[in-house]
Amino acid sequence: MKCWHTPAALAWLQIILQERFGHTFVLQPQPDAQHIALHLPGDARCITLALYGTTFTRADSDLPCTQWSAAAEGWATTLPGALPAPGAVELPAPLITPTSNGWHIGYDILGLAYWMLTRQEEVGRTDLDNHGRFPAVHSHAYKHSYLERPIVDEWLHVLGQVITRTWPSIVLAQHQFSMKVSHDVDAPSRYGFASAKGLLRAMAGDVLKRGDIQNALRAPWIWLNTRDALHPADPFNTFEWIMDLSDQHGLTSAFYFICGRSSNMDAAYEPEHPAIRTLMRRIHERGHEIGLHPSYGSYQKPEIIATEAQRLRRVAAEEGITQSEWGGRMHFLRWEQPTTLRAWADAGMNYDSTLSYADLPGFRCGTCFEYPAFDPVQGEILHLRVRPLVAMECTVMAPRYMGLGTGEAAYAKFSQLKDACRA
Repeated sequence: MKCWHTPAALAWLQIILQERFGHTFVLQPQPDAQHIALHLPGDARCITLALYGTTFTRADSDLPCTQWSAAAEGWATTLPGALPAPGAVELPAPLITPTSNGWHIGYDILGLAYWMLTRQEEVGRTDLDNHGRFPAVHSHAYKHSYLERPIVDEWLHVLGQVITRTWPSIVLAQHQFSMKVSHDVDAPSRYGFASAKGLLRAMAGDVLKRGDIQNALRAPWIWLNTRDALHPADPFNTFEWIMDLSDQHGLTSAFYFICGRSSNMDAAYEPEHPAIRTLMRRIHERGHEIGLHPSYGSYQKPEIIATEAQRLRRVAAEEGITQSEWGGRMHFLRWEQPTTLRAWADAGMNYDSTLSYADLPGFRCGTCFEYPAFDPVQGEILHLRVRPLVAMECTVMAPRYMGLGTGEAAYAKFSQLKDACRA
């Protein structure tokens, strides 16, 4: 098994560091193959970091893990408590020591970043759920209780402090907290796109399951009048409310549309439908974003993702919709690493926002920052941004997952994750 620090991987990590710290650093493995040097071009000072050989090229979740008390050595962490150190059985004490021309860090921070950000852990996994997804409960982060901590960001924060002590005159980039809210358009209408049989089934469900006679009585009228636009009385037509709320909080909402049918798990609408075209125009007019929600059966089939992305862009162009970037998220968060990642890049998309677990919220990639994609199998930087998904509402609220409902418990969980990002 090869080590992770190939020329392509090092070039990619240099981009990560430049984005995070605002400076261009050079990474150079040392002849002993046990250390890597980080330095500024033309400067004799440097930071050396431990290299863990093949540890961070493993595609399993059985790595060791220990913890480091930063405060005990005079360093600060962004979140309270000891900092998890995946891949290490034990750490040297002290972990960070001065050298003749800088500092040495006795932990493979860059290897951790590679392992987490590339999702190397998930390559070739077969311990999947009933939707073919790698579940949170099988992950190293869940097993070692750091899923709700962005540990890559936390370790890079430590590295930033060492950088500041090595080069006191440089000013590191300061990042601003922001929220990116997105919505999968699975069912934009309760009744409007149903068949006659589907309409009767929905009405029966309203009466028998939900006791909602009022909506059942409205259903035929809504069904008959969803031609050029979604009906305002449709209980699923919440788009204006969502955009109003987003506007009130200074947010841009992204709405991801299904543009294909590869399974009976997909949407009942077609993107060419006049009502969907009207909805897309309205979203664009109000300054919000349109994106792709590839169909259920597409995650292992790049050609389907490419076709559906092309279909979305064609419909948008026909409606005069232009955007500086196009992104989205996989239906049901279905993902195979790196097949799905490459499919997004090959389809010409700018970003993907799939990477959260369905069963638990948190930091699947170990970060709350967007970052450039890297294929760990082919060892290539991809023309795609990964925009990690920190929390999906049904993961926290739905009974089949965490089951925290719609009250204070769910609010507290979302707030906790938000505060971790802000920190």
